[in-house]
Amino acid sequence: MLIAMSSAPGGLFHPFLSLCIALLLLLLPGEAYQDLSDDTLRSLPRPGNDFDIHDGALLSPILIPRVSGTSGSTKVLNHFVDFIRTSLPEWQIEYQNSTQTTPVSKGKEVPFINLIASRDPPGVQPGDSGRLTIVAHYDSKYEPEGFIGATDSAAPCAMMMHAMRSIDAALTQKWEAEDPLSNLEEHKGIQFIFLDGEEAFKDWTDTDSLYGARSLAEQWDSEVHAAMSTFKTPLSSISMFVLLDLLGAKNPGIQSHFKVTHWAYKKLGGIEKRLRELKQFKSSNSESGTPWFLDIAKSEDQLSTAFPIGDDHIPFLKRGVEVLHVIDAHPSRGFPEVWHNTNGIPDDGEHLDLDTVEDWSILITAFAAEWMELEGFMPNGGDSGSSVQDTRAENVKRSPQGAKHYNQKTEL
Repeated sequence: MLIAMSSAPGGLFHPFLSLCIALLLLLLPGEAYQDLSDDTLRSLPRPGNDFDIHDGALLSPILIPRVSGTSGSTKVLNHFVDFIRTSLPEWQIEYQNSTQTTPVSKGKEVPFINLIASRDPPGVQPGDSGRLTIVAHYDSKYEPEGFIGATDSAAPCAMMMHAMRSIDAALTQKWEAEDPLSNLEEHKGIQFIFLDGEEAFKDWTDTDSLYGARSLAEQWDSEVHAAMSTFKTPLSSISMFVLLDLLGAKNPGIQSHFKVTHWAYKKLGGIEKRLRELKQFKSSNSESGTPWFLDIAKSEDQLSTAFPIGDDHIPFLKRGVEVLHVIDAHPSRGFPEVWHNTNGIPDDGEHLDLDTVEDWSILITAFAAEWMELEGFMPNGGDSGSSVQDTRAENVKRSPQGAKHYNQKTEL
């Protein structure tokens, strides 16, 4: 959208201010971030029955085969859209479409549909809002037939839906309380992206994988916002690209993969530690439990890059986007044991650890709320001194320890 330039003396003030803000943000990365209080962490909304694998409103509709271009894919996409339109009417919905041939499509073009749901402060023009971007893919593997992909990545998609719903009212309250004329800070927005076509149809290669991510990154890099916008392109407006993958198995091991986002990785690890201390983790309420974020005590220079992982972040990373890759890839045992059904254990709902899934949803919600500076606006759950009930879903099998090695599917 073009911004009309006023001939009044203040007509150039907004573009000039946008440039100043952009320069300031380059000089002060990560400064605009507000920790949540203990009371707020205790009161974060819980998903309740929404993650039930049989009839949960958020998760169960995703636990079906959803290969790109099939009816299952369309059904899951409609599930996301119906949820947003019904529960989150303030969020903007955008589709990004592409078609590509695959090694199994016999020359036919397969459609890939990315879904972007976003919220920006009221009245902010396109290109003037930097967006925290939280991402997961919603497609499932072509083979083996009937593959579900509960950790890969049905559960991460449900976690994102819960986080969107949990921060929605707080975003509205925060922005209603602000005086837009006196706010000289960065305009902060947020977007959740449900990517299509992450999985390879045959063998993982540069052309048989990441179909949706490659298309979206290319399009957003070439689109240009109105002249004098704070951010030139939709790609440059991504404040951080937080990719969730292979989440939902018990005792995950998350490494820090990039120096530039190690500070955000440590923030996530810090929230995990605080939630444990406040006894808000269902999967492990012990303060001495094994941390999920294995590199939290390391400095940037101590990070290992021995196992670079190919995933939906790659097309964005290559174009300079800052990436926080949240993937269960333990340095000694690899991916979760259910990964791609390679160990004879199906990656389905029955093998999710639902307490871990719920804990991830709370952790992601807290990170998004802190990034968007929602302290004081999040709902109060009542008795802030209570802890979660350490109950277990007895009918859900626990995931065994993860896979012992990497596979070419996501190894560069």
